[in-house]
Amino acid sequence: MNKTELISALAEKAEITKVDAGKAFNALMEVTKEQLKKGEKISLIGFGSFYVQKREARKGKNPRTGKAIKIPAKEVLKFKASKKF
Repeated sequence: MNKTELISALAEKAEITKVDAGKAFNALMEVTKEQLKKGEKISLIGFGSFYVQKREARKGKNPRTGKAIKIPAKEVLKFKASKKF
């Protein structure tokens, strides 16, 4: 399912127009991005939680050459599904 199909399904389920469903969906995505960039956790009971986790710098190997490389520290987005989901 792509974004357009999801918006259509939301519009049908909520009995609203596709335009309104699209606005609501885009607003949800913007708020989600803003909060995650701030380091906030988003918990949706019955669905799951989105959060940002820091990964420390570490050593790795180039799979082609086998040469040791340094993997820099970074932040990654995580999702943990709820038990009900």
